[in-house]
Amino acid sequence: MKIGCHISIRHGYAEAARTALREGAASYQFFPKNPRSLGVKQFDPADAAACRAFCEEHGLASIAHTAYPVNLCVEDDELALVTVQSVRNDLEIAEACGALGVVVHFGQYKGTDVLAGYKRMILLTNRIVDGWAGQAKLLIENNAGQGNRMGTTLEELAQVRQLLAEPQKVGFCFDTCHAFASGLWDGKNWGAVIQRMEELDYLPYLSAVHLNDSVYPSGSFRDRHARIGQGMIGDNAFAELLRTPQLQGLPIVLETARGSSGGHREEIRHVRRLANNWQA
Repeated sequence: MKIGCHISIRHGYAEAARTALREGAASYQFFPKNPRSLGVKQFDPADAAACRAFCEEHGLASIAHTAYPVNLCVEDDELALVTVQSVRNDLEIAEACGALGVVVHFGQYKGTDVLAGYKRMILLTNRIVDGWAGQAKLLIENNAGQGNRMGTTLEELAQVRQLLAEPQKVGFCFDTCHAFASGLWDGKNWGAVIQRMEELDYLPYLSAVHLNDSVYPSGSFRDRHARIGQGMIGDNAFAELLRTPQLQGLPIVLETARGSSGGHREEIRHVRRLANNWQA
C-alpha cells in the first residue's frame, strides 16, 4: 500500500520528495505554497521537474492540498476570482511536480439557502477546471460537519461531481477523521460505507485517502486529528479499512502530529502492520 504522510516544502519540492522517502513513505502530501494565503506562487520549474523525476524513479505518489482559506462556496465575486486563480496555481504546481491532484475541502456556504450554496460550489469548481488540460485532478474532500453540515455525505459528493461541466477533471479524497466526526463512519460500519460508495459510483473517482484518527467521538462534528490508534476510531477499525481491496494502490496519507522521532516513520510502520493481518 502507498502509505505516507504530509511533508513540508520548506526546502523545496524535490527535497520534500526526498524527505518522504527517508521517512519510509510510499506517498506524501504537500502544500504547493503558503497554506494561509490565496496568493499565486511563481515557482521554480526546475525544482518541480526534479521532484517529478525523483518520484517517478522511486515510485512515490504525491498529492497537493489547497490553502486553508479556499472555500468553493464563496459569494464575494472578487474573492471568488482570487480563489479560482489560487487553486489553478495549485493545479499547475501539482502537475509540474507529478502529483496526482490537489485536495480541496467541500464548500462551506454561509447563507441560509443551502441549495444556493451547492450551485455556487458547482459554478466555482467549473471555473477552476475550465480550460485545465493537465493530468492533475481537483480532489474534493468530505467535511467533518463543523460550521454547517455541507459535504458530510457521500450522496452530496457524488452528486456535485456529476453536475459539473467537466466531471472527468474532478475526483475525491476521503478523510477518515472527517467521516468519523460527521457520523458517516462510526468505526463499525465500514462494510456499509464501502457498499454505499459502490452504489453511488464514488470509488472509481477516489484518488487518495487522508488517514487520521479522531480526538472526538463519531457524530461530534468536531475535526481534530489524532495519531492512528490513539484516538476514538482505534486500530481495529483502521485495520478493517486498510484491508479494503478497493483502496489498494491509492495514496494513504497521514495528517497527524509528528512522533517522538520528529517525523512519521514509526506511525507509517504501525499503519503497515495494521494493513498486514494485524490482530488485537
